[in-house]
Order: sequence, then structure tokens, then C-alpha cells
Amino acid sequence: MPPSTTPPRPLPPCSILLLAGGQGQRMGGQDKGLLSWRGKPLVETLHALVRPLTDDLIISCNRNQARYQPYADRLVGDAEPGFHGPLAGIRAALPMARHDFLLVLPCDVPQLDRQLCDDLRRQAAEHPGQPVMVREGEHWQPLLCIIPTCHAALLEAAWQRGERSPRRALQPLRPVALQCAEGDPRLANLNTPELLRQADPAPDH
Repeated sequence: MPPSTTPPRPLPPCSILLLAGGQGQRMGGQDKGLLSWRGKPLVETLHALVRPLTDDLIISCNRNQARYQPYADRLVGDAEPGFHGPLAGIRAALPMARHDFLLVLPCDVPQLDRQLCDDLRRQAAEHPGQPVMVREGEHWQPLLCIIPTCHAALLEAAWQRGERSPRRALQPLRPVALQCAEGDPRLANLNTPELLRQADPAPDH
């Protein structure tokens, strides 16, 4: 008889947060989630990837809410005026997430794939209570992570202490690394007009 194998653990349900609330400084003040990439807004590309993975899709945005609404089940904005960085969006979304995990993705990484999202969820199931964070080579990518929503109060406390770095705010929870190779094309952060153009060349005529 063939040796018995343990069936893979089912992936845990998760809420998903797309971060689109920034000031767009590297984009000349433009709302980067709405910039075109391969003929579609960046947020539409991410929406197509993650929509099948959740019944609780949240977008963090501080402007153009009417344009983002069709891509989300719910929208969140920063609780305080101004642009306070991605931790503000994570802070707003964690308490309202409907599932035990919140998968966090920035809207300017359009080459992500289903495998990476599933790997984050799988690691979360194997390390209950700890965030899982992508590490590219030796560099952590704190905006590509999955966070147990039970830690909403801890992140709120970090915020109230003046912390604005997602990496430092999550550090006390001993994040688990989802290791990726240096230069993994899925992780390319298209956060300047030049990078966006390079990744989306004009078609030949």
C-alpha cells in the first residue's frame, strides 16, 4: 500500500485590505491606484486577483472614494486628516475585518499572483497568532503581509505611542518570513511614473 499522506491544511478565510490611501508623492501627487497599467487602473488588476479569495474586500483610500467603491465591499479612510502612511490604513481596517486574518497588499504591486497570496495564508495557518510577512532576499516587505485581526488593539497602542512604521509596529509579534528570492518580479513596486512606464511599454504600431 502507498504510504499515507496528510492532506494539506485548508487555507484560512481572510479579509483583504488593498492599500490605496497614500499621497502619491512619487507619482507627482496622482492617486496611484487609479493610474493605468496595461489598460486598466492598478486597483482593478489587484481586484481581479483577490476578489475570488474573500467575501470581505476592503480598500483604504483617502480620496476618490466613488471611483474605488466598485472594487470593494467596504472603504476605510484615515481617522485623522492628512496622509499618515500605510499603518493608518491597516489600523483602520483591522478592527472592522470580518475574518480572523487580514491580508494586506499595496495597490502598486500589480504583478502579484495567487500563489503568493495562498502562501501567506498557508503560513498564517501554520503559525497561529503571528503575522506573516514577505521577505525578499534579506529585506522585509511589511506591506505584503497577513495579520491576525486579534492584534488590532496592539497596533492601535503602537499608533497611540507615535509609531508610524508597519514593520516596527508588528515587530513585537515576531513576524514569520515568507521567503522570496531577491528580485522576484512579482514584488516589483511600480511606485514612480518611470517604473510604471517601463513595466507597461507602449504597443508597437
